[in-house]
Amino acid sequence: MVLREQGKEAAELYLKTINRYPIKIVDIDKFLTLEAANFKTFHKMSYADAFAVALAKVQKAKLVTGDKEFKAVEGNIRIVWI
Repeated sequence: MVLREQGKEAAELYLKTINRYPIKIVDIDKFLTLEAANFKTFHKMSYADAFAVALAKVQKAKLVTGDKEFKAVEGNIRIVWI
C-alpha cells in the first residue's frame, strides 16, 4: 500500500524501519491454513484476521489488537486489548 500510495522510496524506508524490530516471519503451511480456514468458517472475520487468530492459537501466543472483531474468538486465544 505504501508503494502504491507513496512510492518506492517511502516503501523502502518503511521496510528498513520494520526490519529493525524483532519480528519473526512465519511461513504458512497446510496446518496453519486449515486452522485459519476453520476460524474463517465459523466467525465473521477477514481471512487475514483468521490467520492471525490461527497463528496465535498454534504458537500459544497473545494477539495484541484493538479490533473488536476479535471479541468473537476471545475464548479460543489470549487477547491483549489496546
